[in-house]
Amino acid sequence: MRVPFTAPTHIGGSKPPKVRSTPPQAVVALGPFAPDVLSPLGVMLPLGIKRGYHRHYRGVGNAALARPVVDMEIGYCLAPMDQGIRLTTGAEFAARDAAPTPVQFDRLLPAAKGLFPLGEPVEATPWMGSRPCFPDSRPVIGRAPGQSGLWLAYGHAHWGLTLGPATGRLLAEMMTGATSFCDPAPYGAERFGR
Repeated sequence: MRVPFTAPTHIGGSKPPKVRSTPPQAVVALGPFAPDVLSPLGVMLPLGIKRGYHRHYRGVGNAALARPVVDMEIGYCLAPMDQGIRLTTGAEFAARDAAPTPVQFDRLLPAAKGLFPLGEPVEATPWMGSRPCFPDSRPVIGRAPGQSGLWLAYGHAHWGLTLGPATGRLLAEMMTGATSFCDPAPYGAERFGR
């Protein structure tokens, strides 16, 4: 695959000259937005989206939390943050661009308030994150099927930031032909038979 782009030829100066270039290799590491680039190229992988929500609340009176508290039975977490007490929800499966449905807050809030005196929400609306994931809970790291020079690194679900350095290292080793620090086969797109 050849994707032209314009890149500066040097660093510094107010208006560096630009050169049209076609790199021999490119990496798609766009999380839930990867299909926007890959689908037109015929790379169709079974990516799903797990969405989660959180919202910050003020404590009632002088109530404060010193550490996160997790209610495993009901499925939420209260965590002290600079913005206030963060209430997190479980995950929902939905299309990436589907309208938010933070109904989990209505279900969780009575239990959370029973555990900790939560006051008014800090934000007008809850935050929502779209976490890209594959059916086997492993990211795709490696060559894009049928696309010479195109590499993939996405589908890390909740662990993208945590696994970013290891993914970058593995991908760099694969792209340069160096010995990989781990077996890359379990992360290949080929596991989906496409």
